[in-house]
Amino acid sequence: MDTNKNPWQILTEKEVYDNPWINVKEFDVINPGGGKGIYGKVHFKNLAIGIIALNEYNQIALIGQYRFPIEQYSWEIPEGGGLHGIDPLISAQRELQEETGLVANNWTKILEMHLSNSVSDELAIVYLATSLEQQQASPEESESLEFKWVAFEEALQWVMENKITDSISVAAILKLKILQTVKI
Repeated sequence: MDTNKNPWQILTEKEVYDNPWINVKEFDVINPGGGKGIYGKVHFKNLAIGIIALNEYNQIALIGQYRFPIEQYSWEIPEGGGLHGIDPLISAQRELQEETGLVANNWTKILEMHLSNSVSDELAIVYLATSLEQQQASPEESESLEFKWVAFEEALQWVMENKITDSISVAAILKLKILQTVKI
């Protein structure tokens, strides 16, 4: 199989929804097996940015907030959007300061992932931020956030117990555990 060749044939495409954050298109297609069908694609207009802020006590910054789409409260690492064409690190630095008031002196990219590649093109980039200084948080008007420090091992346990279910947070916490095991 040629992994670089698209086996889908697009017959038509139409835009079904557009707002400042996402665009939704529907495609009439011929699938890889030769059958006709439809396919929907959600295009994200920004990158998803996540930050594990790790302090000298091996605690990570977690943000709690009510998430409208899932209709429940969620604990997660600091996250936000980053414009395409701008260095994602700049977006990560902005998001960390906005949500927590933290400024980090050391940054390491630890993860890139597609969040739901069966229906969207959303790309997430996650950084590890260390050597932290506390300043004033400045969350966006639409955000009602709770910030707290949690021991890294406790956050890992929350992932294992499904108390943290946000995909970026789950992947980032597990990745950091692996990196710590192999001594980053």
